[in-house]
Amino acid sequence: MYVVRGAAEEVRAMSDAGRRAAAELLAGGRDLTGRELAGVDLSGADLSGAVLVRCNLAGARLAGADLSGADLSQACLVGADLSGARLRGARLHLADLHRADLSRADLHEAVLHTADLTDAVLEDAEGYAGWRVPFYR
Repeated sequence: MYVVRGAAEEVRAMSDAGRRAAAELLAGGRDLTGRELAGVDLSGADLSGAVLVRCNLAGARLAGADLSGADLSQACLVGADLSGARLRGARLHLADLHRADLSRADLHEAVLHTADLTDAVLEDAEGYAGWRVPFYR
């Protein structure tokens, strides 16, 4: 679990809220704007078309998830595992992807030109040729 604050009660509440939000998302509640999903394991989930604007997904496990066409604008994905995820056509306008693992991800047509990719892992990611990525090192 990703710890943002530190107090045990806050971490438990965050975890419970994250689990409820994840269950809602997987049950078809596709608009989770601004929700707390830090540290949630959604590996392999079908999240295509989901609206996750301003969501906190820091440390979330999204390996192999289908986020095609999802809107992750202004989302916090610091340290998230997006390895092998399908982000085809996803919108990540102003998303924070510091230290995120995007290895082997499908990034064709993804909008990432204003995303912060500082220290992100892009090894073997597909579809990012020609980006203007001002923060990527």
